[in-house]
Amino acid sequence: MPELLQIENVNHPGRTSRVNAAKYAEMKRAFDAALPRSEPGATQDEIRELVKPVLCNKLFPGGKTSGWWAKTVQLDLEAKGTMVREDCKPLRWHLTD
Repeated sequence: MPELLQIENVNHPGRTSRVNAAKYAEMKRAFDAALPRSEPGATQDEIRELVKPVLCNKLFPGGKTSGWWAKTVQLDLEAKGTMVREDCKPLRWHLTD
């Protein structure tokens, strides 16, 4: 059984979920490597494409399920304040550190 990690969701404050810790860590590493740290940030579609080339193929073979994991990590990082949703259309996000 894989190790689980408790995460948050900015859209559901106070509610947590448990997810595969290794996949979460790999997607967060990809975010740190590929995403902008200032405006104008990246759209959800851009985020999905930016992280794919830097993901470990063992955890995400051929990018499989990477879209779901990108959204999951984005919502958690946003809830923790380490990712910012910009006030624009289309929605864009950037890391805060």
